Amino acid sequence: MTAADRLAHLLQAIPPRLMNISDDEAARIPGPGRWSTKQILGHLIDSAGNNHQRFVRAQIAPRLEFPTYEQESWVAVQSYATESWPDLVNLWLLFNRHLLHIIQSVPEDCLSRPCAIGGKDPIPLSAVIDGYVDHLEHHLEQIGAS
Repeated sequence: MTAADRLAHLLQAIPPRLMNISDDEAARIPGPGRWSTKQILGHLIDSAGNNHQRFVRAQIAPRLEFPTYEQESWVAVQSYATESWPDLVNLWLLFNRHLLHIIQSVPEDCLSRPCAIGGKDPIPLSAVIDGYVDHLEHHLEQIGAS
């Protein structure tokens, strides 16, 4: 199954499961040093935002270097823990629908474009896309949504 197919499947299957989680349950922190479900979904929204830049810019420039992002700081600064759960779910869903549209529209010749992230060796855009969906699946399993 392609990354686009996997993402499309998630966008059909996961939102109803997420909406069945109460705001209180989503806000519960399971233990010291761990994120609440709200914070995990917020992290996935941040991942979508960072990867949006990668997916688009890699189609425009022949080779790019992207920074990493400080995930702990991003989650804290944006106060996902106090955000409305339905708003987070809807933002996650709509952002990922747009990313799916972008992924499905990437020309074949752009999939091999090298992308260096955080000073690491470059990988093709196709691997960045696959890694994005892998990361998404991992965290959705973590919150019990998949």
